[in-house]
Amino acid sequence: MAADPNAKLYHNISYPEVLEKQLRVMDLTAITMCKQQKLPLVVFNLKTPGNIARVMRGEPVGTKINP
Repeated sequence: MAADPNAKLYHNISYPEVLEKQLRVMDLTAITMCKQQKLPLVVFNLKTPGNIARVMRGEPVGTKINP
């Protein structure tokens, strides 16, 4: 699947903003459950080599969704 040329990268965003802007970063039910449990979430490209390790080290990769 090709990347959306109109996509905007958010470095930090809150759950209410994700829902308000109707961003489709993942399933609405999953977003709602993470919000209810106050879980921080990082959305990033799994296909980029090394990204999982970068996220685990706390490096700024992708978008952090804050409770």
